[in-house]
Amino acid sequence: MTDMKIIVDAFGGDNAPLEIIKGCAMAAEEFGVDFLLTGKESVIRETAKKNQISLNRIEIADCSEVITMEDEANAVLKTKKDSSMAVGLRLLNEGKGDAFISAGNSGALCVGATLAVKRIKGIKRAAFAPVLPSDTGFFMLLDGGANVDCRPEMLYQFALMGSVYMEKVMHVSNPRVGLANVGVEEHKGTELYKDAYQLLKESSLNFIGNVEGRDISKGVCDVVVSDGFAGNMILKTYEGVAITLMKQMKHMFTNSVKGKMAAALVMKDLKDLKEKFNYNAYGGAPILGASKPVFKAHGDSKAVTLRNAIKLSIDYVSGKAIDEITSAL
Repeated sequence: MTDMKIIVDAFGGDNAPLEIIKGCAMAAEEFGVDFLLTGKESVIRETAKKNQISLNRIEIADCSEVITMEDEANAVLKTKKDSSMAVGLRLLNEGKGDAFISAGNSGALCVGATLAVKRIKGIKRAAFAPVLPSDTGFFMLLDGGANVDCRPEMLYQFALMGSVYMEKVMHVSNPRVGLANVGVEEHKGTELYKDAYQLLKESSLNFIGNVEGRDISKGVCDVVVSDGFAGNMILKTYEGVAITLMKQMKHMFTNSVKGKMAAALVMKDLKDLKEKFNYNAYGGAPILGASKPVFKAHGDSKAVTLRNAIKLSIDYVSGKAIDEITSAL
């Protein structure tokens, strides 16, 4: 791939800047794209030199501040305008790159994507849209937490954006859309969900109806739509159950001789299962609705996680998903 530049927040996340720099170097060599790292230049260069990481195809935009997890979401626009996140978003808005990725503060990134980069014309709210594993593959959940209070037309737009993304970036043909609810019947849920159901039912989307929480993991649909409050509850519960289950399995296979013998027999299957539910495989989540590609990488991103987020952002740009969403509106 050529003629593409990805802007990356070098100081976002728990493992910055080392793992961020390593991930960009890995992707630069593998995908042949250019990078613009935002952050404290002296630290970036020192870290790269100390760890023998090539900065080939990597530029640096020097910044004096860092957005932390303790900062308020609006800090990206007000108190820390020279932070690595704020500068990266500003450079994206100015056309200095094709996409922006940060593993930093989710709230600040959503605010910045909405107000610094701006929304797609006609989109009411931008949505946090993580891709999660299911029994049959994967699905997109939106909104995953950016908008606690929603209106029916916003849920419809979430469904629309999720469908376009899944088709253009994740290569899912005619994505199935489900509305997260407390029952599958059309009359279930609050007024918000009842009204959203009608909008989706009358749309041209591949709407399959309401989806209960216990069926989401079965892979019954490709796009799960909800308001940000319910969506974040689904997301955190989903991740928590997966972590607990893997922890219990590890304990079962290591706390006795019998368990260790059994583990030896099914080791490959265990590794495959762990990989199937490894969220690092997807790298992160797009902020759908922003007028340019903005990605939230996982807060604990290692180099390979960031590399995967970069691959998704490249596919996002190449697939012209934002143009497709604009046209669909």
